[in-house]
Amino acid sequence: MTPILVFDIETIPDVDGIRRLEDLPEDLSDREVAEHAFEARRERVGNDFLPHHLQRVAAISCVFRDDHGFRVRSLGTTDDGEAALIQSFYRVIEKYTPQLVSWNGGGFDLPVLHYRSLVNGIAASRYWDQGQDDREFKFNNYLSRYHTRHTDLMDVLAMYQARANAPLDALAKLCGFPGKLGMDGGKVWDAYCDGQIEEIRNYCETDVVNTYLMYCRFQMMRGGLTADEYADEIGLVKTALAKETSPHWQEYLAAFAK
Repeated sequence: MTPILVFDIETIPDVDGIRRLEDLPEDLSDREVAEHAFEARRERVGNDFLPHHLQRVAAISCVFRDDHGFRVRSLGTTDDGEAALIQSFYRVIEKYTPQLVSWNGGGFDLPVLHYRSLVNGIAASRYWDQGQDDREFKFNNYLSRYHTRHTDLMDVLAMYQARANAPLDALAKLCGFPGKLGMDGGKVWDAYCDGQIEEIRNYCETDVVNTYLMYCRFQMMRGGLTADEYADEIGLVKTALAKETSPHWQEYLAAFAK
């Protein structure tokens, strides 16, 4: 089977970049710099969601499904910087040329990764190939909106109509899956400031499992999996998670059972 790579990122304000662009006083703390950016954003657009280019990658979590089974991990370590995390993500693509799957990856995760790759000087030739190196990529690549090497489930299910977008948490729960546990994206910055990097990575991991389960459901809907194959895949995920020792997987499986 073609390897499947489901991915999700968690981000924090790029406080160093904001300092550089805004020429802020050097004695401002990271929290104060971020709050300055949030306040300016609220005044401009009515919310504090920063533009993509002012987001810094704090965690990347992935589900990897291939002939050898199902694995879920966060890339790198809690000590790795942004560049190492991003390079690890593209290294998996270089090695395996997987089917990419996301929820709003086209609208958020990938644009952020693009900008942060530019900032960090990251090379990712396989990902950016549109047929220059591999002729097959001319007709099916990771970048073209209607190609399938990357499936943004939110985009596809909404027929590429933003007004029809559905949140992953709600739709996952409607389908009988656990949904989000522990925190949400709005709490990541506070958690990061409090040194809770592991908790952010754990939260990101549960999100990619939710996305993979939704992808399995999508495949059954479109005929890519039979009902029996779908049931087997859900069973495989539960069995794999039951072998994990981290408490967040015990909590996830308990929510699954309800």
